[in-house]
Amino acid sequence: MPQRNQRVIVAVVLLSLICYVRADASQRGRFGPMLDTMFEVLYRVDANYVEPVDRRELFEGAISGIMAKLDPYSAYISPQRNQQLQEELDQEFGGIGIQILNNDPNEPLTVLSPLVGTPAYNAGILADDKIIGIDGESTAGFTADDAVDLLRGKPGEKVVLTVLHPGSDTPVDVEIERDVIEIETVLGDRHSDTDGWTYTLAEHPEIGYVRLNSFSKKTVDELTAVLKQLEADGAQGLILDLRNNPGGLLTAATEVCDLFLDSGLIVSTRGRDGDDDEVFEATPGGYTDIPLVILINGFSASASEIVSACLQDHGRAIVVGERSWGKGSVQNVIPLLGERGESSLKLTTATYWRPSGKNIHRSRTANEDDEWGVRPNEGFEVKLDETAFTRLMEDRRERDVILPHTNGEAPTELAAEVVAEVEPAGPAPNDAASEQKPGVVDPQLQLAVEYLINQIATTTDV
Repeated sequence: MPQRNQRVIVAVVLLSLICYVRADASQRGRFGPMLDTMFEVLYRVDANYVEPVDRRELFEGAISGIMAKLDPYSAYISPQRNQQLQEELDQEFGGIGIQILNNDPNEPLTVLSPLVGTPAYNAGILADDKIIGIDGESTAGFTADDAVDLLRGKPGEKVVLTVLHPGSDTPVDVEIERDVIEIETVLGDRHSDTDGWTYTLAEHPEIGYVRLNSFSKKTVDELTAVLKQLEADGAQGLILDLRNNPGGLLTAATEVCDLFLDSGLIVSTRGRDGDDDEVFEATPGGYTDIPLVILINGFSASASEIVSACLQDHGRAIVVGERSWGKGSVQNVIPLLGERGESSLKLTTATYWRPSGKNIHRSRTANEDDEWGVRPNEGFEVKLDETAFTRLMEDRRERDVILPHTNGEAPTELAAEVVAEVEPAGPAPNDAASEQKPGVVDPQLQLAVEYLINQIATTTDV
């Protein structure tokens, strides 16, 4: 490298360092007296409080108090929670691959379902197994979070579960080697005989049905693969179920929108100054012709609202269900250098705006008549009372369970006992679990199906 270029680089580095030091000194000057007072409070509590205190808890409590003055979505993320957050965004972690019921600590830990293809699934862990020990330690009094802390770990490491299988009085030890567990965010309607997802409706195989439970790094790739399969199978309509989806990555939401549009504004974000910081536009290509319905409810938030608002504004999809949550703000995760990036701040830095120019965000003082969230299209609002909603959630949870069987053949005696507890009728375990219970009706899904049947018929007639 020429000597002149070296001198330029050194000058730039020195100038950047000087600017950083001056900016840091300026900020300290603004907060100096307050910081001194905060340190004094921490010192006096630590030295004089009637009982010994945990300094880490004091520290985190002080920061959490600051963040609580902002908005419900800004927060301090501790080193432990920071790792969990990254795992959620990456859709993978080291573990064994089971879902645990978040039950009463006074009740035994119960396996809701193993995840297909994971170490727990391959080791024979069953739905409704009771975990009574982990590595020789009793789980009495454990919460689901307590169990997760022990079950997650580095891939390749082993853990021993002491489990009580359904219908058995004798606990058994099951040694499982941890692996990288990939979390699914794109789910279907029911499980097939081989435990994979079926992405069409049982009574309407011409209609694709896809549930997104969050928006993460791999969501778009997973969804694209499903859409290709549905296209190959001749699907003529699609239902995208975003009910109870709390959101996720902004980029994942915009990429999902782009799958169904070939041009136009997807969403824009605005920072403190009110100007557009980022503008996301659709690109040509994708699945722009298939009739599309999006299901939402009061727990559809953030990225779910970006997708439903965008496709509704462009007339690309009909939105069915109930008014969404109303979270139209963007959070950035900022690593904290003071803890070597092991902790971070989740800080609201912008709001996002739908193509129509409206902001989805519901302020703290907003009422039902104000403009916020995403409303279903006219004539497509279907409200559920608490009882109906609870029954649907319970039914869906049971239908998502992976029940024991032998390679799709007739269930074993043990499997039959489990099936009887979940769904008495049906020739095979997962067929039985995947059918909706008699009397359990999903009126939001029904209306979506009716709309698509009419659209398909119209298209066929033309």
